[in-house]
Amino acid sequence: MHDAHPQSISHVLQELSAGNRGAFDELFPLVYDELHLIAERRRQRWDGDETLNTTALVNEAYLKLVDQSAPDWQSRAHFLAVASTAMRQILMDYAKRKRAAKRGGRKPHVALQEIEAALHEAEDPSGVRDEVLVALDDALRRLDQRDQRQTKIVECRFFGGMSIEDTAEALGVSPATVKRGWSMAQAWLYRDLKESVEGAS
Repeated sequence: MHDAHPQSISHVLQELSAGNRGAFDELFPLVYDELHLIAERRRQRWDGDETLNTTALVNEAYLKLVDQSAPDWQSRAHFLAVASTAMRQILMDYAKRKRAAKRGGRKPHVALQEIEAALHEAEDPSGVRDEVLVALDDALRRLDQRDQRQTKIVECRFFGGMSIEDTAEALGVSPATVKRGWSMAQAWLYRDLKESVEGAS
């Protein structure tokens, strides 16, 4: 990250919350390097359109964030969590369109072993196929109907590569709550995806 003091980021976020749209132009350089790192981690998990490089992903996420009419980001970690969600949405849209065109809309086969590996490799997720990511994304939508906090934890930890501490700060909970929620979400997603895979076979 650029040599930006956390207080300066907090000040810009306060300006945005107060309705100063021009503060976006101040915020982007302050958090660009961190957004770039998130985007690199995201692309490591995805073998989609190579024209969507890391810089393009950062820029698309920025445009998505700028479109928010009344952002209410309390901290750097909260902003990064929202940015991570935006990147997840962009990459999933690309991946799903590509898979639909490639397979005529048919649901791709996903091995249960791949799902288990993906769920337990949050710290080093490179090599996870986008079929697995799309399946996880679908399961995450189902989890969101059951427990929105656990969904946010997965977004921060798995899709954004955020630390336990940053995730806790972003969600306004304790690190222990994040650890417990992450474990529970992993178990729920595995059961859900296991049922989905076995039901499709």
